[in-house]
Amino acid sequence: MTPIGTIHFAASLVSIALGAAVLAQGPKGGPRHRQLGWAYVIAMLTVNTTAFMLYGLFGGFGPFHVAAIISVAGIVAGTRAARSARHARRAHQTFRRANRVEVHFWWMTFSYVGLVAALASEAITRLPATRATGGGAGAMFGAAVGGATALIFAVGSYLIVTRRARALEPFRADRTP
Repeated sequence: MTPIGTIHFAASLVSIALGAAVLAQGPKGGPRHRQLGWAYVIAMLTVNTTAFMLYGLFGGFGPFHVAAIISVAGIVAGTRAARSARHARRAHQTFRRANRVEVHFWWMTFSYVGLVAALASEAITRLPATRATGGGAGAMFGAAVGGATALIFAVGSYLIVTRRARALEPFRADRTP
């Protein structure tokens, strides 16, 4: 593994652990949530930056690079929404805050689902059965990666939607303090 590959792999493991910690952590929005969240953002930006430096699988720009672009966009959107929610809280704009918190919730939870899908895809790239004989990505590879990604996004979407109300309850704009 190259030094960039090692950094990419290590940052990915750190991102998986930090994302799980953020999701498992109790009340959201407090200092611990923000600390873990910023660490997750930095780890994810490291993962995505190094992803743009890896070309071994396709010999050039490939579908995983597109996924990295989408991941960066999601991380940026989720971070901006969280910062906007904090500004709205300070300005006593409860409806704007509730909206921004929900936007943050969607972007960041799907960011983590995408990370888990990337982990599955990475595992699949290591399986000899999914590689084409020429060293590139074959039909079996595409089907395995696509199937794993679809399954992970289906399960992740279900979990996000079913836990949404509970996660966002403390931030509802119509809640009386």
